Amino acid sequence: MPLDPKTFPRPPLLERVAKHILVKWPGADGPVIADTRNAYWVLETYHPPMKWSQELTGHNSAYYIPKTDVKATLTPTPRQTYCEWKGPASYFSIQEPSTGNSIENKIWTYNNPTPRFKDIAGHLSFYAEPWECFVDGEKVDAQAGSFYGGWMTSDILRESVKGAPGTLGW
Repeated sequence: MPLDPKTFPRPPLLERVAKHILVKWPGADGPVIADTRNAYWVLETYHPPMKWSQELTGHNSAYYIPKTDVKATLTPTPRQTYCEWKGPASYFSIQEPSTGNSIENKIWTYNNPTPRFKDIAGHLSFYAEPWECFVDGEKVDAQAGSFYGGWMTSDILRESVKGAPGTLGW
């Protein structure tokens, strides 16, 4: 049965999930960035699991991975945002292994989240791109639009997801 984001709660729901979450660099032999079965997700109305971002209101995110399950070296960046539900977010850069290029602000954490989200303190979350992300072996698609970065799996009812033209005001 599909997950319908228009039925997800507001304020968002935080849950531990038993799903296998894998983030890796592209290609058959792409190095693993993060690998866990100990993630949390956050579900919020009209958003697939993962995130949306803007300077003032921060993220609507799911899949938060414990730092101990992240295999790559991350470097803090100066970027900070604020989510009305989760509090202040901090960002990281990561070095792409084949080119050495730095990819900035596509990974974030809430070091001191609000009490409702205390369980994800220090966990890391990732945009669905430029790496490859998998949920229980299924490669995810990135949510439509550059404003959001949700992880779209086959069980998400896509017509209930913000991001495509004409959906920003929902």
